[in-house]
Amino acid sequence: MNPVLTIPAFGPVLPEIILAAGALVLVLFGAMRGERSEEGMNIIALALLAVAFVAVLMLPGERVETMNGSFVIDGFAKFMKALTLVASAGGVILSMDYMRREGISRFEYPILIVLSTLGMMMVISANDLIALYLGLELLSLSSYVIAAFDRDNVRSTEAGLKYFVLGSLSSGMLLYGASLVYGFTGNVSFPAIAGILQGQVGIGAVIGIVFVAAGIAFKISAVPFHMWTPDVYEGSPTPVTAFFAAAPKMAGMAMATRVFIDAFPNIVGQWQQIIVFISIASMALGSFAAIGQRNIKRLMAYSSIGNVGYALIGLAAGTVEGVQGVVVYMAIYLAMTLGAFAVILGLRRGKVMFENIEDLSGLARTHPVLAFCLAMMMFSLAGIPPLAGFFAKFAVFNAAINANLVALAIIGVVTSVIGAYYYLRIVKVMYFDEPAAAYDAMPAGVKLVLALSSIFVVLFGIVPAPLVAAAGAAARSLF
Repeated sequence: MNPVLTIPAFGPVLPEIILAAGALVLVLFGAMRGERSEEGMNIIALALLAVAFVAVLMLPGERVETMNGSFVIDGFAKFMKALTLVASAGGVILSMDYMRREGISRFEYPILIVLSTLGMMMVISANDLIALYLGLELLSLSSYVIAAFDRDNVRSTEAGLKYFVLGSLSSGMLLYGASLVYGFTGNVSFPAIAGILQGQVGIGAVIGIVFVAAGIAFKISAVPFHMWTPDVYEGSPTPVTAFFAAAPKMAGMAMATRVFIDAFPNIVGQWQQIIVFISIASMALGSFAAIGQRNIKRLMAYSSIGNVGYALIGLAAGTVEGVQGVVVYMAIYLAMTLGAFAVILGLRRGKVMFENIEDLSGLARTHPVLAFCLAMMMFSLAGIPPLAGFFAKFAVFNAAINANLVALAIIGVVTSVIGAYYYLRIVKVMYFDEPAAAYDAMPAGVKLVLALSSIFVVLFGIVPAPLVAAAGAAARSLF
């Protein structure tokens, strides 16, 4: 008998198809219009991301597999894809005025953002090791280019090269780990791997899981694979740094959660200790290493490392409540990060960008609204109630305690207190030091991102139910 040709269902892949087709249209449009297309390209890219966002919301809530089981849509994928698209749109909006002023506005930039976002969405829905790797490489290759987008700037080109070299190493580690897992299970599909790996597993499979965890840890800039983060964040153009700190973090945490919860649900004891170690190391380094930083972008790099450590507490719990904590944490982290970088992008006078903490001196007297918004972001990142950051940390700490990881939760609280020092130091500089300089008016797009982020951070404590309920539904879809 002739085999029956089955055509995969493309409905669940509609957002990815929109971005892929849109990227091709953008390439043609940019090639035909040349430098005249720069402004239009950003608008079209934002429209693409918005259409993809609507398509994500229209996807079915129940679990659906397609592409021969390599691509999955469920509540968790929908939620994380929505966050990723919001983060990417924020990155495009924050970059529009900056790129024009710096003279590096080229039509390729929004195309690379769209392609990178496409890779992130593939990673979030990957249901086997091959699809995971393909999505990860699409994300990574686009990221290497935009890190070095200011090609006449030595720091930017160095950041791109460092990111490329270390990223290639991490991709090799992930691929090696995936090959070991495949070799000892005979499958690349996450559900099939989960069915085989139960109870006590062989040392070879454990080593494979360790290498997979190492590759994932690099992508989310977790210790001990964080070494690229401060230099790449400092050297990249500031809107690119904002993009790196927001969008890939959403996809990376979604990838980590899906891999460990979907592929290794029956051997939590084997991978939980890896996640606990990475979490503790990330929180500790993020708290202590940021204390001596003078550059705001480097400080935000160490802050992102620490925040990844806190989010991993929820994953280490390995429960529905833990995954819900991860989702809530990442949503709040997204708002805090975009808001903080919106303020950083507003620290400009003429063609001079200010990036040192001392440049914030007396900001409360010269720009009181800007200072208030940044202070709210810093208080929230420090986890001070009643701002959103407090509830984010409470969600993951509570999940850890309920999963009998009390020591991990205590370490998280201690490192959070230590990390509060450098957040509060920024507030002290803004409100108690003598004014250093006045800054130009913020572009409308940057104001919009800052306003939305500030409203979310301040008001989340009053109306937390919608986000918490949506995160709970997303977490339950994985189990």
